[in-house]
Amino acid sequence: MVSPIEKGDKYRSFIYGEGEKNTKWLYGAPPNYDIVNKLFEEGRTKIWPPGSLEEKVQNLVKTMEMELFHKVSPQDYKAVDATKFTKSVNGRKPLTLEEAAQKGGGYNVFLQTSLPEEIRLYDPAKETRQSSHKLFTTTFPRGFALEVLQVYSGPPVITYKFRHWAYMEGPFQGRPPTGELVEFFGVAIFECFSCIQHRWMNR
Repeated sequence: MVSPIEKGDKYRSFIYGEGEKNTKWLYGAPPNYDIVNKLFEEGRTKIWPPGSLEEKVQNLVKTMEMELFHKVSPQDYKAVDATKFTKSVNGRKPLTLEEAAQKGGGYNVFLQTSLPEEIRLYDPAKETRQSSHKLFTTTFPRGFALEVLQVYSGPPVITYKFRHWAYMEGPFQGRPPTGELVEFFGVAIFECFSCIQHRWMNR
């Protein structure tokens, strides 16, 4: 489990410290989560006791997301075993990190769709890792906050329900900002053995 103890972030490990001195960051420096942490603290519906399973799972999810989105080299990942990690969204084929990168990584992996191209508001086939990051950080300038609502089972198979939310305070592909809340709920599974296989099942 992940327990943030480093200087900069209350909810994520492996951003600062001696162990990260040689880490290569996608945008040139470690990410700063102060703004989205504030959004999280203002909008969360659960406050888990320190050291609880729920808090540990929540921090693990946030740390994993940070590494997948911001670290250039999988060799720098510490929350998961990059050589064995796979992730699957809504029952699709599990993807290795290499296969996820081929699809653009980041948001593109989570937003794979079978919808016809002409009705896609967001088309992952046409976006890169960099373009999708710019698009979402422009549309949601305070970031997308995440909280764990319930943990149904502990390791080795961790099943949990989560909530993801943001506010559309920036434009989206020519559409003006509305300030509206955007949120969704989902259930996810971590399979923790000699590796972690992460299956997302959004609802």
